[in-house]
Amino acid sequence: MDNNSYKALVLGLLASLFFAITFIVNRLMSLGGGSWIWSASLRFFWMLPFFLLIVLSRRNFGALWVEMKKNKLKWILWSTVGFGVFYAPLTFAAAYSPSWLVASTWQFTIVAGILLAPLIHRSGRPTEGSLLPSLLFSAIIICGIVVMQLNEAESLTLDHMALGTLPVLLAACAYPLGNRKTMMFTGGRLDVYQRILGMLIGSLPFWLLLSGYDLLVEHSLPGKEQYIQTLIVALTSGVVATSLFFLATDKVRHDEKSLAMVEATQSTEVMFALMGEMVLLNAPIPSNYAMGGMVLIIVGMVLHSTKRKR
Repeated sequence: MDNNSYKALVLGLLASLFFAITFIVNRLMSLGGGSWIWSASLRFFWMLPFFLLIVLSRRNFGALWVEMKKNKLKWILWSTVGFGVFYAPLTFAAAYSPSWLVASTWQFTIVAGILLAPLIHRSGRPTEGSLLPSLLFSAIIICGIVVMQLNEAESLTLDHMALGTLPVLLAACAYPLGNRKTMMFTGGRLDVYQRILGMLIGSLPFWLLLSGYDLLVEHSLPGKEQYIQTLIVALTSGVVATSLFFLATDKVRHDEKSLAMVEATQSTEVMFALMGEMVLLNAPIPSNYAMGGMVLIIVGMVLHSTKRKR
């Protein structure tokens, strides 16, 4: 593994640590009776001023605005997919599943990124090497995730499994799709902070419509605790984790194998989420199934990180 790929790997692992906070806090908000719509929308409303200040302080907003005017529809479409269709289903699922199950199911994004690659690169642009090893290593991680769920899933009803799983599978496909599509049509002309701000602006119509529905139709307003909790998620997951993850994928955007490796780092969110639940929610010590699943996840991660380019 070259130095650039190694740096991307480390950044991906750090991002997964901060991403794990999302699953725990979303579950806390759901248990507290908070609307999943406000849990999703407020995070992105909080993120917008932070990234706007970052880009303005770097004097990069003008270049971003020029790029956005050239591809208005693409920015709206893929930002909505990458941020809206990604995060809204995650907060919805938190109402029906514990954070460990949402975090576990979310790991389908590891394989989704690989399976979506042929659809993303419809022009037939060749990628570096075969993706088969990456797919096999990702399959080991997915097996570990399934093993982790075997014991706990017995206590959940079929309805809760469906409502807590299917939306997350949709989110797992939307996130890498939106991320990669914006990387493609910006062509490296924007830095990470510009691209995130562009996606925040592009997805703003989606969040305004969603929160407007909850406000005008459901007559729902967020409580004080939900404002604070979504701010925590916005800072840790939205600002820190998203910046780290986008920086990692930008570093290896021309190498599908390294991209798959970076996306595979998100598997460690399961372990971080479990540890967070044990500390913050007094969750019991993981079962033998969970420990065995963690071992498989670690093995898959090691294989991803040590494979060599042909």
